[in-house]
Amino acid sequence: MPAQPLHLLIPFALVSAADAQVALAKLDYPALGALLARASLVERATGEDFQRTLPHERWLASRFGAIGAGAGPQARAAPPAGSASPASGGDDAPLAPYMMLAEGGNPGDARWAVVEPAHIQIAHDHLVLIEPDALGLSDDECATLLDAARPSFDALGVRVEAPTLRRWYVSGDALGTLVAAPPLRAAGRSIEIWLPHDAQTGDRSRAWMKLQNEVQMSWFEHPLNRARESRGQPAINGLWLYAQGTRRAALARPHACVLSRALATRGLGIASGARVGAPPDTLSGLGAALANASRDDAASVSTNAANATNSTDATPASARAVLVELDALATPYVQQDWYTWHETLARYERDWFAPALAALRNGTLPALTLTLTGDTGAATFALTRATLRMFWRRRPLAGAMTE
Repeated sequence: MPAQPLHLLIPFALVSAADAQVALAKLDYPALGALLARASLVERATGEDFQRTLPHERWLASRFGAIGAGAGPQARAAPPAGSASPASGGDDAPLAPYMMLAEGGNPGDARWAVVEPAHIQIAHDHLVLIEPDALGLSDDECATLLDAARPSFDALGVRVEAPTLRRWYVSGDALGTLVAAPPLRAAGRSIEIWLPHDAQTGDRSRAWMKLQNEVQMSWFEHPLNRARESRGQPAINGLWLYAQGTRRAALARPHACVLSRALATRGLGIASGARVGAPPDTLSGLGAALANASRDDAASVSTNAANATNSTDATPASARAVLVELDALATPYVQQDWYTWHETLARYERDWFAPALAALRNGTLPALTLTLTGDTGAATFALTRATLRMFWRRRPLAGAMTE
């Protein structure tokens, strides 16, 4: 195992107090329990029920310094390089340009938002967003939908880029500055409070509503939707916009290597000049994953140049923690499928927590940090070999895993 500190980011590992009685009734994770019992609590952030962004998105945006003047709809001064305190303050996560970068696009200095084809279900007295990943859209279907929608975008003067066909990126002054929720935040709920609104006035965006209506009309009786409905699949009847923002000229580089499947995390890693790769299935595969990770010098060149002159982070790469994002808890959490959520957590216990505990004890892992997030809050815990010897520390596992 490489002798670098390890930082595990685990979205949707914290549950709300309302769900805790059911979700945390039977916790049988001795290694995770031992780690959290002895760990130092670095930060516990409590968010709000109606924040539009998710805590792990805010944590990432702040960690890499992506929140700053002009970056997002509610831009403010950037935190110090590598700051780990982001999950509670503000509601910014301007991640679209970094997602675009991770998919091979070039965001430049324009303001971009992510747009995904969606199915909005009519419930008894409200509308509900179905999570886009559950729609089973093929690349051919996405290309057909984009071809049908493009004239509406063009008429409004909105530029559309699709580095891959699964999601699109839109930019244009006509859109204004929009605040919106990502699909994971809004899926399965009434969409009324999560729809895009103007960041300055708080009103629903007339330009976006007009564009949405025109695209819906172009898709309403499209042969593609008739074919989907004949197969028992939901029609594509809407667009979902989120993550609007502008790429900053320089990011912090808190991690020498970023291992994640999430586009936003990978894009932030690329823009920061870190090596980026896929996470291994187990801690034992970390060495191979690090060896396979690569750095996109072309994508990060402006960031690297700015960091060389402006960054105050003189930490050598060997001392920076490797960031690994474990994201498989998201779908069962959103679906309230606690059986699958526990199955996934049990896999993490076997493949990550137990080996990490053993590596801390024998000194092969110098330090471990765990950032656990939920629907609104986040908590970060830090451990070393010395920390594990602090037998007087006690922290119930259920309490540590409740927002």
